[in-house]
Parts: sequence; structure tokens; C-alpha cells
Amino acid sequence: MTVAVLERSDHGQVRLPRLLAGLAGSRPIGLLDHEDIHGPLPLPARASSRSATSRAGRDRADRLIDLIERSGLTGRGGAGFPTGKKLRSVTAGRGRAVVVANGAEGEPPSAKDRLLLTQSPHLVLDGISLAAFAVGADRAVLVVHGMERRLRARLEAAVKARSVAKLDPVPIEIRGIPGRYISSEQSAIVQYLNGGPAVPTFSPPRTHERGVDGRPTLVNNAETLAHIALIARYGDRWFRSAGVPSAAGTTLVTVDGAVGRPGVYEVELGTPIGEILLDAGGLTERPQAILTGGYFGTWLPAEQAWHLPLTHGDLRAAGGVLGAGVIIALPESACGLAETARVVRYLAGETAGQCGPCVFGLPALADAVGDLAYQLRRRAAGQISALIKLIEGRGACRHPDGVSQLARSALTAFQEDVWWHAERGPCYAVRRAPVLPVPGDMADW
Repeated sequence: MTVAVLERSDHGQVRLPRLLAGLAGSRPIGLLDHEDIHGPLPLPARASSRSATSRAGRDRADRLIDLIERSGLTGRGGAGFPTGKKLRSVTAGRGRAVVVANGAEGEPPSAKDRLLLTQSPHLVLDGISLAAFAVGADRAVLVVHGMERRLRARLEAAVKARSVAKLDPVPIEIRGIPGRYISSEQSAIVQYLNGGPAVPTFSPPRTHERGVDGRPTLVNNAETLAHIALIARYGDRWFRSAGVPSAAGTTLVTVDGAVGRPGVYEVELGTPIGEILLDAGGLTERPQAILTGGYFGTWLPAEQAWHLPLTHGDLRAAGGVLGAGVIIALPESACGLAETARVVRYLAGETAGQCGPCVFGLPALADAVGDLAYQLRRRAAGQISALIKLIEGRGACRHPDGVSQLARSALTAFQEDVWWHAERGPCYAVRRAPVLPVPGDMADW
């Protein structure tokens, strides 16, 4: 996928891009250029791993958390939890905190966090240092997929440049984790850093209560931390000048499918989905449905999704999700059931193997969705609905629920295709090249 950056433009009083400012071509932004674009790291001149535990340091750290709370920033990793509230909960924990930056993008169709880490790494690294200061952490870790050796080398070089410049009060470690879908879930990351397997764990305790080394741990994704770096520089009012009252700021979205310029775009929250697709080079083919949120997301009919504002609340009210900021326009020439079958089969192979819904339920669901897509099975749709009821709410983590959510949305969004496949067999569109990327058949994976 190519990386696309919106041209700098005026939208009311908002200037875009923000997170993507300074990006040009494929050359990453170095430390000096980064400081020319955004200014120096806004930390106390002699901040250290202990400065936030002193009276004066704690007051300043609390003011930084207040600023982030007032900004209305929510997590950009999927759940949309208020970032300031998350910071506050970590500071209330017992013992010195740990900060973990999640740069291991688990969603195959998403490219936004990798873009930031590849092209503007110092913005994320600034956010890590600011978050560490805010919660009084004495350890900071940035995790990426271990197979991304080139990315790890670039990040280590960026951290070294910052060390020479004595920027970061807490040294930032770069760690690799397994490249599986479930490995980027926050409890899986914490368990891996503690020496265990990279699979989700039962809760409580939550990671903010007892995480890495048994200490309160803040886990944020790369984009969220990059926003913190900008809010600390420009303030909460500046951040809220973009977006809508219920959803402040900008966000990065990965746009793919039937558009002229697939890639990563920075948009204001509240922008209609149709407008985003038009900004991504316009439509190359009439879309029949739009996938929002990624592979734990939902299919929405194109006519329903087109005018929906891109916010957690608006999407949730329509039965969709914002999730990892993925928007894929499925062309009319594709088969939504076949696309869903491929993804469900992939996700069924990515389980932790810790509970019945993953071990037995998801393989059975993958078989049923595959039967509906590729075979003449009149009862396949009914089997899918029955399996979803048996799977949902019974897993040890969110993985089974996320997969069943995608499958259920396909039955709703592709109702006519469900009837056709059940009564007449596979449609001609199952033979066309896939639209949704799945590891294993991705050329650049």
C-alpha cells in the first residue's frame, strides 16, 4: 500500500496535516528536522526518571495530565478510551509505573502506526517520554513486530540520536514481539514482556493495576502517543479546534479498496466517510459495502455508511465501529461473502487456543462461512447464526467476539448475496482477485 498524505489546506480554522506534517516522499524525518517542524520536546530542562516524583515535578506532571484530559483525546488503538483518564489511573497505582508504546500493528489492513514509526518516529518517541513523565515511570518500552527488522533498526538509531542529545529522561527500549494478530493486544504484550507467551490474559487485574514487572503499566498505541506530543506543545484548545464536540481532534485512517489513491490519511473526526473516500482519489468502482474498523469491525451497506460521521458514537449507533481506523470500500465486482470467509479463516488460525470458543467455535464458524461463500449449502447461513450465539461472550478474550461480529455484519450487509449463494451456489465474483489483505497472500508482508 502506498502512503498518501493530504495536502496542507484550510478547513475552517484547522490546518492539516498535524501528525503528518513534514512528510515528503519516503525519507524519515530526522531529529533536527523534527524539532524544526514541531519545536523542542516540552519537558523540564532537567527532567529525570525521578523528577515526576518530587513535589514540583508531580505538580507539573499533573498539569500535563489535566491538559490531556481537557483536550478530549481518546485512544487511537481501537477502544477509544479517554487517554487522560488512563494516565490518571496509572498514577493511582502502587509502585513506579512502566510505559509501553504499542507499535505492533496487528490489523493487516491498517498502516497508520507503521507510517508514524517509519516516517515520523520522533513524534511517537516524544509522546513516550511525555507519558513517562506524566505517570512517573522509570521504564519505557516501544514494541513492534519482531519480523520488522528494518523498522527496529531505524527506531534504535532514532533512540540513539536522542540519547546523544540527552532528550529522554527515561531510556526507551525497542522490543520485538511475535507477528500474530492477537500478540498486539495489550495484555498479550504485557505478558510477553514479563517472559510469557504473547497471548491475551484473563483480567482482573488490569494492566494499569499490575502489568510489566507487576507494576502499574500504561499501554498506548503509537498514534495516541504522537497526539500527546502535539497537545503538550500546542495545547488542548488547539487540539479541539479540529473534530466535533463529541469527538475532538484528528485521526489517521487507512483507506483501501475501490478508491483512486489507497493509503493513510489524516482527517478530522466527524468527517463523513464518503468525503474521506472521495479525498482518497475518488471511487474507481461503485461500492456495495464499506468495512469500518478492521477485521474486528463491521460491514455496512455503502448507502448507509456514506454519510456517517467518522466518530465512535456515530458508527456505534449505526452498528459499525471505528476500531483501528480502517475504511475499505468493497467494489460491486467483489463478493463480500468470499472476502469475509477468507478473513474469518485467517482469524480462526490466529487464536490463543485458551478456550472453547477459539479452539472449536471459530474453526466451525470459518467452515460455515466458507460453505456459504463457496458451496451450495442452504443451511449455511443458519449455521453461522447459531454458531455466533454459541461463541459470543464466552471467550477468555475479545478475539472470538471480534470474529463473530464481522461474520454477523456480513449476513446483514450482504443479504441478497446470502440468498443467492444459499439457493443457487457461489456467484461469479468469488473468482476475482481478493480485496482484503490477509497475511500469507500479502506481497509485502
